[in-house]
Amino acid sequence: MGKYDKFFALAKEKGLEQVELYVSETRTLSISLFHGEVDNYSDNNGHSIIARGILNGKCGSASCDVWNSKKATYLVNEVVNNARVIENDDPVFIFKGSEKYKKVNTFNNELEKITIEEKMAKLRALEKAVKEGDPRVMEVASTMYHQVTEKVNIVNSNGLNLKQKSNYFYAIAHCVAKEGTQVKSGYDFYFGNDFASFNPEDLAKKIVNKAVDQLGGEACDSNKYRAVLNPDVVASLLRAYVTHASAEEVQKQSSLFIGKVGQKVASKKVTIEDRPQQKNVFARWFDDEGVATYNKPIIKNGVLQTYLHNLTTAAKAGVETTGNGYGGGKKEVSSTFLYLKPGKKSLEELFEKVGNGVYITDVSGLHSGLNPQSGNFSLQSTGFLIEDGKRGRPLDLITVSGNLLEIFEDVLEVGNDVVLSPSGVSTQSVLIKKIKVSGK
Repeated sequence: MGKYDKFFALAKEKGLEQVELYVSETRTLSISLFHGEVDNYSDNNGHSIIARGILNGKCGSASCDVWNSKKATYLVNEVVNNARVIENDDPVFIFKGSEKYKKVNTFNNELEKITIEEKMAKLRALEKAVKEGDPRVMEVASTMYHQVTEKVNIVNSNGLNLKQKSNYFYAIAHCVAKEGTQVKSGYDFYFGNDFASFNPEDLAKKIVNKAVDQLGGEACDSNKYRAVLNPDVVASLLRAYVTHASAEEVQKQSSLFIGKVGQKVASKKVTIEDRPQQKNVFARWFDDEGVATYNKPIIKNGVLQTYLHNLTTAAKAGVETTGNGYGGGKKEVSSTFLYLKPGKKSLEELFEKVGNGVYITDVSGLHSGLNPQSGNFSLQSTGFLIEDGKRGRPLDLITVSGNLLEIFEDVLEVGNDVVLSPSGVSTQSVLIKKIKVSGK
């Protein structure tokens, strides 16, 4: 263990039965432009050390952002003190290690070789292409490049020593368009770790279209409509939906999926998987407890297959962990990378199947507009009418409402227009039977 020997020796002296360090080293580069000039530039290194230890069946934790001998002493003392005040009797673990680990690469060495000048050149090209993309674009409000390189190391007194290195970047721009007295904004981003695949001109077209396509929008009549939800909207709803498959929520009696494993909870068109082994920037070959990850269906053809577990929830349920323990001192249950299985129909084919309805492209206020206990939601939205199987006029000042469970039960088709979200979700547009729209 070398570097951390003092910590482990002190922990043993203090009577800690098992201890662990979760060490994260991060480099973050951010560049933003305004009118072609650098508006902000930062290149920072971060260091986080989270210690956990078991004392008399209780797991205490502590953290610091610098490593030295004084910090080793501090962490041990804080872990002991925190363990002594814990009152709940949940089973706790410092993991010994999985039998096998399937490594997956999340680090692109070529990204680290790209110069600042090359990044700036593409960022300026993005800003220029957005500004010149349409005469109605009156301002490029922001253009930003953000890159993260992270090294994670889990090392514990049971002999576990796991390391993973990853990097990614995103480029994003935000513009404002005006027609008459109406002003609309639009933004989009490129996300990944392959710099060569980032095309500023292609991204600029998406950003400009998102702004100018909303011009001339007005509310539609209040009614229930057959609807297509775009991938961004689906990603937001899907994340909220899948939290109900958390064993933690089930055991707290706050899940809508209690007792429903093996039962139909969604349309047969819906298959949702947790894919930590997917080859993208979200891949993890071990979770934050050191458990080997694997791809697994959560819902298959509408039927709930499993709850997601960490070591504690699995022990309480008498099952194996699914490798979904994430977080700092207290490990919570979370998906790694959510994957909605694509269908075969294009967006245009979904419009054709709708005939007349609505196409919802954005929702806001999910945190305040969604009741997690009931699944009911009411969200401010924008989008378009669908008229005679084609995308029609833009919609503004509308609210969509419904229920999370009913939305996924009402899925008629899943599209093939795959979008990877920075929130760790791969989704497509979906066609649903109906959604309530409040407008005029």
